[in-house]
Amino acid sequence: MPSHLFADRPAQPPEPGSVDALISQTRRLRGEVDAVRRDTVADDDAEGRWQRALCDLAVHQLDDLGEHLGQLKEGLPASPELDGPAADAAEDEAAGPEATGFEAPQTRVGSAEWNLLTDEVDWSEELFQIFGRPPEAGPLPLDELGSALFCEDQPLLTSMVTACLVDGKPIDGEFRIVRADGHVRTLHMRSEPVLDSDGCTASMWAVFRDVSELRRSQRALRESRDSLQRRREIAQTEHRLAVELQEAVLPPWRGSLRLPHHTDGALDVAAHYLPSAKSALIGGDWYDALELPDGRSLLTVGDLTGHGVTATSGMAMMLGALRGMAMAGIDPGPLMGWLNQLLESSAQPALGSAVCCRYDPARRALSWAQAGHPAPLLFRGGSGRALRPPEGVLLGATSGAAYGQAEEVLEPGDVLVLHTDGLTPRSIEFGRADGAERLLALAPRFTAARSAQDCLRTVVEEFGAGEREDDACVLVARVGG
Repeated sequence: MPSHLFADRPAQPPEPGSVDALISQTRRLRGEVDAVRRDTVADDDAEGRWQRALCDLAVHQLDDLGEHLGQLKEGLPASPELDGPAADAAEDEAAGPEATGFEAPQTRVGSAEWNLLTDEVDWSEELFQIFGRPPEAGPLPLDELGSALFCEDQPLLTSMVTACLVDGKPIDGEFRIVRADGHVRTLHMRSEPVLDSDGCTASMWAVFRDVSELRRSQRALRESRDSLQRRREIAQTEHRLAVELQEAVLPPWRGSLRLPHHTDGALDVAAHYLPSAKSALIGGDWYDALELPDGRSLLTVGDLTGHGVTATSGMAMMLGALRGMAMAGIDPGPLMGWLNQLLESSAQPALGSAVCCRYDPARRALSWAQAGHPAPLLFRGGSGRALRPPEGVLLGATSGAAYGQAEEVLEPGDVLVLHTDGLTPRSIEFGRADGAERLLALAPRFTAARSAQDCLRTVVEEFGAGEREDDACVLVARVGG
């Protein structure tokens, strides 16, 4: 049930076509304003010039709105293009009036006209408010207008005014002013010369628009976009490092592996890593199989919490320690205890689950231990069951934990499946079998398979395209005759 605080609002995002509708309305309104602008007679009528200037500003703002709606439709922020000094706004402006306690003026547009023949200057009341200049101080003459600007922006204004008065070119640019109260504002100026009957410039009129808030929003958008891009680049780098580390640590063999090579009761082994179907992140899952110096074999799978480089580096540490202790002849139960102590003392705190099996081909005996991990599944004669797990808590969960050890005698043709919990998440949907039941249901196909690779291919077909929320590893071992 939705919260009562939002009972009058829809609980879903806007309809897909709502942004398109806004874009269409903006374009239609822009066309109507443009038509009004074309019909407006500016000539020598001050009111007409003022109306035309306002239409120009309205068209300019509608173009900005259309561009922003287009960015919203695309779903990614685009880089706002800033011309002139607005791209290098000062820190005072970036901080904004909210940071200084100054209330931004409500007026956004003002006008001015400088008569070059009589030296008269006419400012609108709104322009005095924009400049923060008291009306009794009078308007600024054209040659003193630059005194209110940033030093860096004064040459820009000088060149624009010169081009307007001498060459008759219109002015369209931005600059920053420092108000009498010390606050910085960014103004957009549009101006045109007014010519006399001889074609000489008689006066210059201008419309000023305070775009400080707009430029501040664009700057925040640009910084957010840059921050997002940096995060994406970092994530891509970490993902690449995690993949390379995983590929370097996990066994490079493909297909079936026979362990040991010279014994009738050898294991035919195949393993596979299945990435998550919902995330590109690499987890700390591992699998391994290797021949030990005494002729026995090690089989193990495990999972370390977390994702990315931290998880894969921790996985590399755990797998290296596990291999070393197994090669030294340490039994699976005590080996789990040492792994628990190693993870507990690690600089990066984490939890892990694992199962470690040692197979003796002479007796076809499997000794194994687990640490909060799904038990191996044994398939024999067309049916399957989970082995009864010995005592064992998650690695890193408690100090000094004891881990039991169990033994299972295998028969020729048996298939043993070890997997991490990402392969068989429990289903909460009514009437749907969970992952473990689906895996056990593959028993007839395992019986008919000729190799561990065939069995593994069956598992991947069943679970490889599923909607797994986590990555997983699966290892299949088939006992030879």
